[in-house]
Amino acid sequence: MREILKATSLNYKSGLSPALSLLTPDWLDAEPLIGVQLSSQRSQGGSMRVVGLIVSFLFVCARLGISAESGAPNWSMNASIIEACSCPMFCQCYFNDKPAGHGEHAGHSHGEGGEHFCKFNNAFKVNRGHYGSTKLDGAKFWVAGDLGGDFSKGQMDWAALTFDSSVTPEQREGIKTILGQVYPVKWNSFSVAQDAKMTWQATRDHAEAKLDDGKAGQVTLHKFAGMTDDPIVIKNLKYWGVPRNDGFLMMPNEVEAYRAGDKPFEFKGTNGFMITIDINSKDASKEKAGA
Repeated sequence: MREILKATSLNYKSGLSPALSLLTPDWLDAEPLIGVQLSSQRSQGGSMRVVGLIVSFLFVCARLGISAESGAPNWSMNASIIEACSCPMFCQCYFNDKPAGHGEHAGHSHGEGGEHFCKFNNAFKVNRGHYGSTKLDGAKFWVAGDLGGDFSKGQMDWAALTFDSSVTPEQREGIKTILGQVYPVKWNSFSVAQDAKMTWQATRDHAEAKLDDGKAGQVTLHKFAGMTDDPIVIKNLKYWGVPRNDGFLMMPNEVEAYRAGDKPFEFKGTNGFMITIDINSKDASKEKAGA
C-alpha cells in the first residue's frame, strides 16, 4: 500500500497514475475479447470507483492519524521535564562528548579526575500531544540512567523507563516511539521498569518529582538566583533530537536519586534544570531525510 500511495507520475498507457493503475482491475488494460469493445463510459466509471476508493482510504488515514506516506501513525508531543544529573552545574554533556569526572563513587565530588559518568533522572509530564488517535495529554513518565563515560559515537550506557500507572497501553506505545526520536541514540541496555505512582509539580522557583513517594526516585530543584528575580535561562541550545524548546531554566538540585532496580544512585547539589520541549512526526521525517 505504501508503493501505491507514493506513486505520482502519470502512466503512459492508461492515462492513470501508477497508483490508480495498480488498483485498476486487469480487464481495464486487457485487449478486447472476441471483438467486444469496452465503452468509454464503462472505463471512466471503473476509474472513478478506484479514485473513490483512494479518497476513502486517505480519509480513514486522516481520521486515525495515520501517515498515508509511511503507514505509521502521526504524532506530536509537547512536554515539560524536571531533569537532574550527576554533573556539576551546568551539565557539560551538552557541549562535550563525555561527562564530568568523579573522584568518588558516592558522587559528591566534582572535577575531571576519576570515573566519568552522567547519572540522570528525567521526569516528564506531557502538556499536549497525540499518537495517531490516542491523546497523550497529562501522561507522566520517568527516564533514569547513565550516559556512560564516552558517548562520542552515540552509544550510551543504560536507561530505564517507568510509567505512572495511569498511562494507558496505547499511550505507552506512542511514548516509547516518541522517546526514540527525543533521544536518538543507542543504549547498551534500555528497559521498562515496573509501574510506579509518579508526582510532578513545578513553579518558577521550585520543582519536584517523585516515584513511589520518593522510594523509587526523587528530583528536587530550586531556582538559581540571578541578578534579578527573573530565572536564569539558557536559550538557543538544542535538547537532544528535539527541534524546539523554551530554554533551559537553571535549577540546581537539592537531591536527584534513583532508588529502584540494581543500579541505584543519589547525588546532591549537582546539575538540574527544567525545560519544555516540542516535537512531532514531521520533524522526525525531516531529520531522517536529512533536511
